[in-house]
Amino acid sequence: MEILSDPAVIWFLVGLGLLLLELVLPGLVILFFGAGAWITALVCAFLDINLNWQILIFLVASLLGIVLLRRYLKKRFFGKKDKETEDQLEEFIGRKAKAIEDFKDGAGKVDFKGTRWSARSDAAVSKGKWVTIQSKESLTLYVKPK
Repeated sequence: MEILSDPAVIWFLVGLGLLLLELVLPGLVILFFGAGAWITALVCAFLDINLNWQILIFLVASLLGIVLLRRYLKKRFFGKKDKETEDQLEEFIGRKAKAIEDFKDGAGKVDFKGTRWSARSDAAVSKGKWVTIQSKESLTLYVKPK
């Protein structure tokens, strides 16, 4: 149990806990505090420094990581959503769908690839008519008559 009183081990365990917490609460912030704790553990393993210096090293390392790396890592790992959204929209835009009911007040239902979708149109659409998908917002297709 003597090993658990070593500052390097304590900082390492704190860092491990923070990195595991990042898995539960993603956002790329807690990750940098975990890395800061590991940097502090590394410094404590080689140098005998007091608690004030340990806390200072932890805070500086964590905040520098957030300021210098968070934006880059966020783009790198989470920035591909725009491309995925574009690819998903390409599946709909310009495609044909069939009205399965008359549109009332610009709203109705269409069948697209065997699935019933809520749809909106500025023009009148009758049941059985083909429409072209102009855009998609959430679960609603915006269409115009063919």
